[in-house]
Amino acid sequence: MLETLFNSTVSASTTELTLSGALLTILVSIILGGIISLTYMKTNPGGFSQSFTLTMVLLPVIVSIIILLIGSNIARAFSLAGAFSIIRFRSAPGDPKDIAYVLFTMAAGLAVGTGYFGYAVLFTLILCLLMFLLNRFNFGTRKTMQRTLKVTIPENLGYEEAFNEVFHQFNVQHELKKIRTTELGSLYELIYLVTMKQETNQKEFLDSIRCRNGNLDLSLTMSPSPANEY
Repeated sequence: MLETLFNSTVSASTTELTLSGALLTILVSIILGGIISLTYMKTNPGGFSQSFTLTMVLLPVIVSIIILLIGSNIARAFSLAGAFSIIRFRSAPGDPKDIAYVLFTMAAGLAVGTGYFGYAVLFTLILCLLMFLLNRFNFGTRKTMQRTLKVTIPENLGYEEAFNEVFHQFNVQHELKKIRTTELGSLYELIYLVTMKQETNQKEFLDSIRCRNGNLDLSLTMSPSPANEY
């Protein structure tokens, strides 16, 4: 019975386009697009734009309509391909997750357009559930983060072991990348590549560094510079 449910719909390539079939295709596409868009919004709180979420609702409908119009007509397929080739989309490369959602919505539209409503609903629900689970368990989230630490110290402070105790106290891995003199040689500037855990209190860490360097200049860069820039 389950196989009958999923195979009961006939592919659009073997049937003529009808008003009822077109309306059903559009309706199912809108529902699936809305589900995918809601999933994206729930798994990206505060990090999505309205234009992108609306696009995910419309894209399955557009793709399914194109498939309906093409059917099994090869000449029509080449005509539509030529028409869409004159449209150019210029945008910056998107986030890989956003690109995956775009492909997701296109696949849903293709499945609905070819008449496989059951399979379209099935794989949409499975992938949406998968996205919820991956987001819920923070799959792929880094437990540590790299930062660039620049510290200015007086010339009478030995830089080799000046901050080892602080690094050990906050369990921060460090690598001294560069040493240079400033203020006509009266000060040293040390550049470290540090790796700290997400739960490390950065303010307390910097305060401990300030106590050791005499409250001279220091900075903690969120995005570490490439190695050739040190």
